[in-house]
Amino acid sequence: MEQKTYTLEASDVKGKVRLDKFLSENTDLTRSRIKSLIQQGHITVSNVESSAQTVTDPSFAVKPKMTFCITIPEADDPLPQPEDIPLDILFEDDHIIVINKAAGMVVHPAPGNYSGTLVNALLYHCGDSLSGIGGVKRPGIVHRLDKDTSGVMIAAKNDKAHHHLTEQFSEHSIERAYRAVVRGCPRTSSGRIEGNIGRHPVDRKKMALVSDHQGKWAATHYKTLEMFDLAGSPYAALVECRLETGRTHQVRVHMDHLGHPLIGDPVYGRKTHLPQKLPKPKQDAIKAFKRQALHARELGIIHPVSKKSLNFVAEFPNDMKALVEALRGN
Repeated sequence: MEQKTYTLEASDVKGKVRLDKFLSENTDLTRSRIKSLIQQGHITVSNVESSAQTVTDPSFAVKPKMTFCITIPEADDPLPQPEDIPLDILFEDDHIIVINKAAGMVVHPAPGNYSGTLVNALLYHCGDSLSGIGGVKRPGIVHRLDKDTSGVMIAAKNDKAHHHLTEQFSEHSIERAYRAVVRGCPRTSSGRIEGNIGRHPVDRKKMALVSDHQGKWAATHYKTLEMFDLAGSPYAALVECRLETGRTHQVRVHMDHLGHPLIGDPVYGRKTHLPQKLPKPKQDAIKAFKRQALHARELGIIHPVSKKSLNFVAEFPNDMKALVEALRGN
C-alpha cells in the first residue's frame, strides 16, 4: 500500500485559523485524525521564503501563502488471529496439512479480509506450531488459490516443511491439475498454452499474456474432458488444465486467451450469447453461476520429510457438480 499525500495552499485565509481546523475543512480527514498526524510529525509547512518544516502543534496559526503537505503513513496490517473455522482436511501429519478449500474463502488476511481466512483457520487448528512459519502474516502458506476457486491446498507446519515445499513450487515440480467449465469448446481436444503473464496494460486488476520482456513465463496443458453441444454446436466444455507453472490467474488467463473464458468468471468472462434454443434449465444454470467455474482437483508433492510421493484429490464441490449435471441434462 502506497503512502497517500495531500498538498494544500492557504490562499484565502483570514484572521486566526488553527492548523487542525483548516486542514480538516479542506480534506476528507477528520479533525481528530489531523491532530494525530500533526502530533506524529506527518505534516510540514513551507512558504516562498522558507523550505518545508515539520509542524507538531495542532494550534499552529495558518497564514496566507503557506503550503502544507500531509503524508498519510502506510497502515500496519493487524496480525492474523486464530478463528474456529471448520476445515475440510484431506491429509495431516506433523509436517503438512492438506485441505479442500471452499469457494469464497480468502487464503490469507489482506485489506478488507482480515478475518475468516484460511490462515485464521489454520492458526486455530494447528496452534502454536504454525506461528511464524513463512512469516507472521502468512504462516504456513506456500501457495494460494483465488478466493472463489475451490480445491486442494497444502500448508507447512514447520520450517523444514515450508522450505522444502517452497522449493518444489519454485522448481515447478509440483503436480497440479484443475477442472474448469468454459464457454464454447477448444478447437483441438488437447494442447499447450505458453507465454509470459503480467499485469494487463490497461486494466491493472487483470492479468494478461504480455511481451517476452514483461511478466513471468507460464505454461498450461489443457484437455477437453467433455463437450456440451446443441445440434452439434458446442456452447460449453469441461476442461482439465495441468500446470507447468503457477502464476496469478494462470488458468483463467490462458483459457480466455484461447477464446474460452470460464463460466461465471467476473473478471475474464465475456458477455457471449447462449444459443437461443438452449433449454431453459441449462441457460439458467450458466447464468446463475456467479464465480469462476474453476476447481483445483489434484495436487502431487514429495513429502518434505519422508520423501514419499503423495497425490491428493478433491472432488467437485456441490455448485460445480450441479452445473455439470445441468449441462448434461440430468
